Amino acid sequence: MKPPYTQKPDRSWRKVLHEVIFEADTPAGKWFDVVLIISIILSVIVVMLDSIASIRRVHGNVLYSIEWFFTILFTIEYIFRLISVGKPIRYATSFFGIIDLLAILPTYLRLVFPGSHYLAVIRVLRVLRIFRVLKLVQYLAEAKLLMQALRASRRKITVFIFTVLTASISCKT
Repeated sequence: MKPPYTQKPDRSWRKVLHEVIFEADTPAGKWFDVVLIISIILSVIVVMLDSIASIRRVHGNVLYSIEWFFTILFTIEYIFRLISVGKPIRYATSFFGIIDLLAILPTYLRLVFPGSHYLAVIRVLRVLRIFRVLKLVQYLAEAKLLMQALRASRRKITVFIFTVLTASISCKT
């Protein structure tokens, strides 16, 4: 059964976009999934390489540029997903909608909060997106449980993130 947010809109270009993004049965959908999986794997490798101080010292600028490339790519993909579904709010608040947003947010937060590079580890959540692409969602009954736990702990998570941001900004000044 398809998630309710994947209800197809009436407009034809949105329907085509929906089929490419959400339907892996079409050649374009398969191509999209392959490109997405490769992009996710490469972006996670970049995050891992960036976490090694000696590599970051030598190749930091290149890794930073590559990270921005992937962030922009995933941002465009996220926007296309929102555009192509019948109920964008429903998708945005779904498990994978939140994972998609959390996967791109840390890079943008670095612009606003210079010391927020500690949040970069959240980008590894991009790996969870492979479950959707490979249609492994059916095996992720725990995803619903995880979402409930995240919702129940959102105040604690907010306080933690606020504290980390405050501490990292205070250390920079």
